[in-house]
Amino acid sequence: MSGAVYLDHNATTPVRPEVLEAMLPYLRGEFGNPNSVHSAGQRARRAVERAREQTAALVGCQPAEVVFTASGSEADNAALKGAAQAAWNQSGGKKRHLVVGAVEHEAVLGAARHLAARGFETTHVGVDARCRVDPAAVAAALRPETAVVSVMYANNEVGTLQPARELAALCREKGVLFHTDAVQAAGKVPLDFAALGADLMALSGHKLNAPKGVGALIVRRGAALVPLVAGHQEKNRRGGTENVAGIVAFGAACELASREVAAHAQELGALRQGLEAAVSALPGARVTVAGEGRLPGTSHFCFSGVDGHSLVVALDLEGICVSSGPACSAGATELSHVLKAMKVEEAWGKGALRVSLGWGSTSADVGRLLAVLPGALERLRAAERVA
Repeated sequence: MSGAVYLDHNATTPVRPEVLEAMLPYLRGEFGNPNSVHSAGQRARRAVERAREQTAALVGCQPAEVVFTASGSEADNAALKGAAQAAWNQSGGKKRHLVVGAVEHEAVLGAARHLAARGFETTHVGVDARCRVDPAAVAAALRPETAVVSVMYANNEVGTLQPARELAALCREKGVLFHTDAVQAAGKVPLDFAALGADLMALSGHKLNAPKGVGALIVRRGAALVPLVAGHQEKNRRGGTENVAGIVAFGAACELASREVAAHAQELGALRQGLEAAVSALPGARVTVAGEGRLPGTSHFCFSGVDGHSLVVALDLEGICVSSGPACSAGATELSHVLKAMKVEEAWGKGALRVSLGWGSTSADVGRLLAVLPGALERLRAAERVA
């Protein structure tokens, strides 16, 4: 990445030097299995439990509520499938309905499809033009047989923060488990799982400057969950020998984020404000979601007369890494499911560009993007006119 300007932090983030240093011993001499009773195993166990405490401190839960996974996607699947199966079991098959936001990550939408093939019904709740779920729509979708509601904390594409606390309270009142995918929110905005009132919350390491291959599911005490992966590890909630090095790195990243999240959000918000003011002044450009109630470092734009994927390639040739949408749908030629749910016009939506700032982003990075963006747009529009 030498010389490149990286502005795609919602896709993945660089591993911070402090995080790498914390994990290296567990890739070298400290290779013990944390489930072994000898001293090498117990040193590994202490490292895992320390990381559990660090993770809990970042998101405002109890350490015992942290279940380490291999990714945020696994955490989402474990939450939705595990909670739905548990509710089905406890109700003798009566609880067989899910309520899911229309703009969820594919991990949640895919888990819902998996459950549908096994007899569950799903109600997808739409969003408004700002990508916000209406709690009244969720309330209207609830049934006596509803097992789980899943609405993300922050949208990965346009950055909208959802009314998660209000939704959690609504579900608690109705006796329905509430899951929120907080993968994009952790480390970017303050989180308090206890105050939120959710039952399940997914996290991912590589979205907050830890390596890929580690995540966590926060499980409220007393929430019933059938394990997705069988095994005695993680107190019988997730089988498989723990990824000690990855977990240690995750914990270190959480500790750094705990100390820096407020100041970091303020810095990124200021950068984003300048970026959006400059881009919105360009001809044929608009900010998809403006104002408050968003992740501080996420900007989403639509440009008329250009193809978003072509724009990403053009900017990449200038040494700038951005995206036209979620990394998991890179290469798609249609509007994303998020923009469709928001009813963005195709003429604008096909020219989508997401810029996501994060640790290490500077005003010089934003300035570099602003310096080359007008020329890239003009060249693409000229090519389109010729074609």
